[in-house]
Amino acid sequence: MKRNYYSRATRRTAAKLQWTGLWLGVALLLAALPNSLAGRSQNDRVRVEPKEINDLFANPGMGWETFQRCADEDKNLAGLPSACAYFRFYWREIEPKDGRIDFALFDRLLAHAHRDGQKLAFRIMCTGSSRYMDVPQWLKEEGCKGVEFNYGGRRHWVPDFTDPLFQRAHFRLIRRLGRRYDGNPNLDLVDIGSVGLWGEWHMSGTEEIDTGKPAPLPPLEVRMKIIRAWCEAFPQASKVVQIGSTEGMANAAALACGWRADCLGDMGGFSKTWNHMDNFYMQQLARTGAREVWKTGPVAFESCWDMRKWKAEGWNIRYIFDYALRCHASYLNNKSAPIPGGTRPEIERFLRHLGYRLVVRSVEHARVAHPGEDFIVKTTWENIGVAPPYRDYRVALRLMNTTNAEAKPLVSETENSIRGWLPGTRTTQSVVKLPGSFAAGRYALELGLVDPESNKPAVRLAIAGRGPEGWYPVSRVDVVPDK
Repeated sequence: MKRNYYSRATRRTAAKLQWTGLWLGVALLLAALPNSLAGRSQNDRVRVEPKEINDLFANPGMGWETFQRCADEDKNLAGLPSACAYFRFYWREIEPKDGRIDFALFDRLLAHAHRDGQKLAFRIMCTGSSRYMDVPQWLKEEGCKGVEFNYGGRRHWVPDFTDPLFQRAHFRLIRRLGRRYDGNPNLDLVDIGSVGLWGEWHMSGTEEIDTGKPAPLPPLEVRMKIIRAWCEAFPQASKVVQIGSTEGMANAAALACGWRADCLGDMGGFSKTWNHMDNFYMQQLARTGAREVWKTGPVAFESCWDMRKWKAEGWNIRYIFDYALRCHASYLNNKSAPIPGGTRPEIERFLRHLGYRLVVRSVEHARVAHPGEDFIVKTTWENIGVAPPYRDYRVALRLMNTTNAEAKPLVSETENSIRGWLPGTRTTQSVVKLPGSFAAGRYALELGLVDPESNKPAVRLAIAGRGPEGWYPVSRVDVVPDK
């Protein structure tokens, strides 16, 4: 056996000397590198971590909805932020004469919502009020067939959806609304109604006069034809199908739709043995394969009754809100009803998770930029909400000269869209192309999420420092002519 003549301490000393020689060689090599590579050292880079805030604010495509009114008309908002004004119309209200759609009504509401910092969402319904008929009178007078039924002690009439007269007129309405409003920047959401009581795709509690049976829904092929008509008329708008529409839910992903449920909070208000929360919503998502639809289309809820009922019944309000969050909800409509006392903290907690909420975790860039070269900014984001944004807002950077107030800022809209950013973290790399004539000086580096149509910030971030124009100063950079 070969004997080891060196002690352990001696071997450690030799290893240290070997590493010392290696590092001395590396140091000499670095010292010999040209000055042009000096910018690669850590000392010439900046990393900032903006301060996260807990504020409530409104963002497009999500949030606490006002109902049948805009924000300035809703006293029950009580200071809650709202970016969506949700309206429902019976067909008779918007087309009182054949072919004469009340576009002026929609135009006024779109403009009003815009003034209030909101966007408009709407649904069209064919039955559900206390009136005998909720489609236009002229439709029946032209000979459209229909069904009489009892509901709530009253007699009502609903058209036969298979009648060519109905289809000609209703599909014309849908197409004309789409031609005029799809792509309108003030349109938020199209709620696909048309079928069933209140457009909820059911006729529960009805009794047909002639048969004594529940009033029938249109045949499956007609129901699908109506859903497709709305989707084809509004390809750009966000759309939701009713969770009660099994066929709609099963096809929601393929049709680029989200879904909506109109009875959040029912913990036994209709029956002691059945309720929407425990016995329908989650089960319907599983039956229809729609559990992942939220990743590409929004989820919208409406309170069953309203929150006053929840409190009066002693139902667990946090559980109800958390249920909506587990469904990855983006909207809640409490029907603009009064907020019951003692529930405000739960609402505010809920709103800090509803939809999307974007935090900038860090911003990294070179300390010095040069005219005529690319200035690269690496940003780490976190979506701490439960759903992604569904609109194509873009990451943008702005450089503001801090030594010359009259200098025009440089705005660079990037190709990085926030659409589809699921909950969690991600990193973007943004390139600002500095003109060769770009003035030297110190600049504030500002971050924004802009509407690509206007190039102006449209989305608020959960970080401190937002400026009056919606930009967030996050760092500084020195622009120096390249020697």
